[in-house]
Formats: sequence, C-alpha cells, structure tokens
Amino acid sequence: MTAKLRHRGPDDEGFYVAGPVALGHRRLRIIDLETGQQPIANETGTVQVILNGEIYNFAEVRTRLQEKGHRFKTRSDTEVIVHAYEEFGEECVAHFNGMFAFALWDEERESLFLARDRMGEKPLYYTEQAGWFIFGSELRAVLEHPAVGRQLDLLGFSRYLTNGYLPDPHTIFQEIHKLPPGHLLSVSSGKARLVRYWDIQFQPDRQLSEDEWAGLLWDGLCQSVRKRLVSDVPVGVFLSGVSIRPPSSPRQRAWHPPRALRRSRWDSRSPATTRRRTRERWRSDLGRTTNR
Repeated sequence: MTAKLRHRGPDDEGFYVAGPVALGHRRLRIIDLETGQQPIANETGTVQVILNGEIYNFAEVRTRLQEKGHRFKTRSDTEVIVHAYEEFGEECVAHFNGMFAFALWDEERESLFLARDRMGEKPLYYTEQAGWFIFGSELRAVLEHPAVGRQLDLLGFSRYLTNGYLPDPHTIFQEIHKLPPGHLLSVSSGKARLVRYWDIQFQPDRQLSEDEWAGLLWDGLCQSVRKRLVSDVPVGVFLSGVSIRPPSSPRQRAWHPPRALRRSRWDSRSPATTRRRTRERWRSDLGRTTNR
C-alpha cells in the first residue's frame, strides 16, 4: 500500500505493526530532516501517529505542551500531535492550524483516531470491508489491500459527471468513502464514530467598515504566508489568477516586495520560443529581486 504512495513521499518510509494495527508512511521531508521519521510515538510508545501535511503553528503548540511537562525528542511538527492528543484527547484538532490528514493509534485504549483539516486540503479515504478497516491518502493505496473490492459506484459516477468532481464523502467505488473536511473518525471495539469538529459560520458582521475589513483581510493573508514559510528546505511560491496592484497603505507597503511584481501568462499551448522567453524573464526577475 505504501509503495503506491511513493510519489507523494519519495524521501523516506516507516512502519508500525503491533497487534491489530499496522501503520505505514511515505515521507516528503520538509521540517526536521534528520529526526522526523514517522511513525512518531510518545515517551512510552503507546501512542503512534502518521501525518500527511503540515501543522503550521506547531512551535506555539509545542511550547504550551512543554510548559505542561511534555518531553519532545524531535523538532518535527508531527510530534506535537502525539502530545496534544495526550493532553486534550480528540479535541487536540481544535489546537492545530494547518493542512493535515493524520492517523493516530492509542494502544492503551485500542482505538484508531483519524482527522482531516478544516478545509479538506489533504485527502483521506477509508473503508470497512471483510472485517478490516482500511485507510489511505489515495484511492490507489486503499485498493491495493486484498480485502477491498473494486465495484464501481454508479451513483458516485453520476455525481462526477454532474459536478465535474466527487463531493465528500463519496467516491467512485462502492463502500469506499472520503473523510469530509473538518471531521474526525474514531474506531474502537469494531465501531466507527464520525464527528464534525469544525464548520464555517456565515454570520455577517456590519460593525466594521469596508476599509477595516480590508485591513483584517490583509493582516490575515500576511499571517498565513508567514506560517507557510517555516521549512528546513527551500521554499517556492506560485501565484495564479490574482490581479496585483500597487499598495495603497503603510500596512501593505510593509509586506510589498522591494520592486513591482511582474505578471506573466503561461500557456502550455504557446510556441516553444514564447515559453522559453517567459522562463528567462522569470529567472531574471527572481535574480534581481533576491539579490537586492
């Protein structure tokens, strides 16, 4: 099953097999390159976790947990999940800011705990068939298990043709589901329990002016970008589908790059010479920007 996910995690692999549970993980190294191998356990080895994604506020959560007496052995964002679970139980997901899908095994309670981030950036598929509970980051991994059938779900196929995609929790195969965004799933004593832990609230607040809302939006965007820049490897940025105009306030100028951003339209159907010139212009712009 993990071999089917090598393209998602080409840098490392890890396994935990004990009693009724087996966890497998493919890793793309971004944070804590040396000691962040997964699965990661608590101090006693009774709680094991594998993570697909990132916990952006892991440093803040780590500090709070250390103040409560938890001891960390890595610098990985994954390890905060283990100790946050020890401290807060299933409510640990409320403390995480990130894009994530993770699976946690609690040996003492003999329970499996799955969770997916609020907006569903990271996928998580699962099924219960022939006495097995099977999950994975992609359908191809789940289908690799010999107990999983491959019967086409005609209703799911119809949803795909209607919408152009498959809305959660549906898939194109019978008895295979997607964990919806903002949900957690716990499996214990042969019973699965699905719980929504977050939902967006559409409640208008007209106490602030349009300019005040614009300022809050900009502050939120800047804070979001800062959190995503935490990495032990080089970071690249792609911007698509946004019109860029010069900043109009001191707050914007504080985060605006030292020179005007240039927009380039990339079209794979363009002649090869056009694409080559676009790439050369991008390299030139990036070089001038980073050397200032």
